[in-house]
Amino acid sequence: MSKKVVTFGEIMMRLTPPGMLRLTQTTSFDVTFGGGEANVAASLAHYGVPVDFVTRLPANDLGDACLQFLRGHGIGTDKIVRGGERLGIYFLEMGAAQRGSKVVYDRAYSSIATIEPGMIDWRAVFADADWFHWTGITPAIAAGTAAVCLEAVQTAREMGLTVSCDLNYRKKLWRWGKKAGEVMAELVSLCDVAVGNEEDAAQVFGIHAPDTDVIAGKVEADKYRSVCEQLNERFPSLKTIAITLRGSLSASHNTWSGVLWDNGRFYIGTTYDITHIVDRVGGGDAFVGGLIYGLRTYDDRQRALEFAIAASCLKHSIYGDFNLVTVDEVEKLMAGDASGRVSR
Repeated sequence: MSKKVVTFGEIMMRLTPPGMLRLTQTTSFDVTFGGGEANVAASLAHYGVPVDFVTRLPANDLGDACLQFLRGHGIGTDKIVRGGERLGIYFLEMGAAQRGSKVVYDRAYSSIATIEPGMIDWRAVFADADWFHWTGITPAIAAGTAAVCLEAVQTAREMGLTVSCDLNYRKKLWRWGKKAGEVMAELVSLCDVAVGNEEDAAQVFGIHAPDTDVIAGKVEADKYRSVCEQLNERFPSLKTIAITLRGSLSASHNTWSGVLWDNGRFYIGTTYDITHIVDRVGGGDAFVGGLIYGLRTYDDRQRALEFAIAASCLKHSIYGDFNLVTVDEVEKLMAGDASGRVSR
């Protein structure tokens, strides 16, 4: 059995109005759970990769419900610590056509927001692992989460794990006193693999792709080679860098692709035209989960990239944060079967 992947971050209860209703219209909510690092863990678990998700949950019924949800998807939960006052919540208003989706956070003073260094025994957590993944969401929450994230990254690196990060800039979260760039720089300098969307490197580190306009719905893959090279120049420990490329024609219609830079070689992936999006939340996390699987499974870096793109393309057809697809389903799409025919 291969060694484990460990992910660390916040998981929240997700409340979504049914039937594409707006938050101001609804009288009920559909309930699920999600969060960047938990979403990655779910992808890996569904691919058969042993994975532990680490977080801090309140010792109450909502914390128990969240644990049960994670276990139901095959995610290891025995490294999760209990304590704090509450589970964070986020409200998602699903967009359609030209009306974009909207997120409202209710996560202040959540259990993980009050975490402190020393609460997690990272050496014990990483004892049977060879890969650690975190995202820029975690250090954005509070000074304590930033300190614990650094504690984890330093320990993982000392113990010889591969460390990956998703830059994942969230402007609504960076409010505890430091800017994203100054906190993220130390963390990213200790990573082997970095992933971001077409805007993250610019928003966190001021690294821009030349002559691009993501708002116009057109993204030219080759122009992101420069972003990867600049990230590697600033953070030499980064040997592998991937960028997702979303062309947003409307809330319901996107193009989706990605690029991969690996030790100086640059790969451009297939572009998918996703015309009827069911739920795009977690799409980037599905890419990361697919990429981690691909890098661990395939010697061919182009194939690893194609797996990540195909996996995250399929996520757009699935309600909820988690990407509930199998390796066979992803490889079928990679092989060119995008027919959507009934499997009997």
